[in-house]
Amino acid sequence: MSKLISKWNYPTTVRFGAGRIKELPEVLEATGIKKPLFVTDPGLAKLPVVASTLKILDDAKIPYGVFSDVKPNPVESNLTAGIAALKKGKHDGVIAFGGGSALDLGKLIAFQAGQTRPVWDFEDIGDWWTRADSDAIAPIIAVPTTAGTGSEVGRAGVITHEESHTKKVIFHPKMLPAIVIADPELSVGMPAFITAGTGMDALAHCLEAYCAPGYHPMADGIALEGIRLVFENLPKAFANGKDLTARAHMMSAAAMGATAFQKGLGAIHSLSHPIGAIYDTHHGMTNAVFMPYVLAFNRDAVEERIARLANYIGIKGGFDGFAKAILKLRKELKVPHTLPGLIKDLDMTKKQKERIADMAIIDPTAGGNPVKLTKKAALKLLEEAIAG
Repeated sequence: MSKLISKWNYPTTVRFGAGRIKELPEVLEATGIKKPLFVTDPGLAKLPVVASTLKILDDAKIPYGVFSDVKPNPVESNLTAGIAALKKGKHDGVIAFGGGSALDLGKLIAFQAGQTRPVWDFEDIGDWWTRADSDAIAPIIAVPTTAGTGSEVGRAGVITHEESHTKKVIFHPKMLPAIVIADPELSVGMPAFITAGTGMDALAHCLEAYCAPGYHPMADGIALEGIRLVFENLPKAFANGKDLTARAHMMSAAAMGATAFQKGLGAIHSLSHPIGAIYDTHHGMTNAVFMPYVLAFNRDAVEERIARLANYIGIKGGFDGFAKAILKLRKELKVPHTLPGLIKDLDMTKKQKERIADMAIIDPTAGGNPVKLTKKAALKLLEEAIAG
């Protein structure tokens, strides 16, 4: 029994359901935010979903500012500009609205604006988060419009270090949004490519959390159900973006993945992170490319667990049946089978491959892989993902 030792954390208040975005003024009042900075991405900022949300604030006579200088893989210059906007507008909180990039950057703006140390001093290493001034962190409301990262229920933000092209995870318990509005109606306009990519990201979170070593039966249970929801609903949401029931289940699966992965992630993410940082690929779609190769690599350590998972979600054939189901799902969602299908004109040199492998094995997610990710293994997995 001495091995059954762990530390568990669970999400914040979530107002879930269609139409709940109308409660935004009430949520602002509940969190004490009087003049929010509305953080979103540039593409979303031009769409009706943002206009209709800002109208809710206008009708409630709530003053706000809008910041949308957010790259698909946010960088420090985005964060610096966001902090400047927060301070210039004298905003007292953040509404993080959008997919993972906008959610992460919104959280980081609220976190970093009151700090005196560089953001890199708060990377998710040991107890580095204790360096932060907790009282200087502005309150955050998160409103996801995609169903993938689950950043709305997370206590961290991912940002790319531009000089080294490495993704860094910045962590603090108070980066957890005070309240989440999870309204599936907001995700109805998502393009099919984004629906597929974000949905596969949710699947990767659940799958890697379930396979990660360690004792966390609650995370395992959440991950199992999250995987079932993805298999049953992602193809429906992909085929018909207006299927509100499928959208709702996928929004649940995304939050479940981020809740479960406190147990750990793995090589899917540790390989995906450097690819995303260097080639600016969609994170979820990159995860989807690596998924079957990493699953096969981990087979000896997870075969029994995957057999239980397959049985739970109604897939016959144990590990092999589940692996085939992953390939079938990817094909149905038009996920590229290899990295060259994702990255146009990919011509990766030996030196570049070595660099990616070096980055992968020191990525914070690598330690959660059920099989130790060595540089040799990372290179082999990279070669497989390139060649197919």
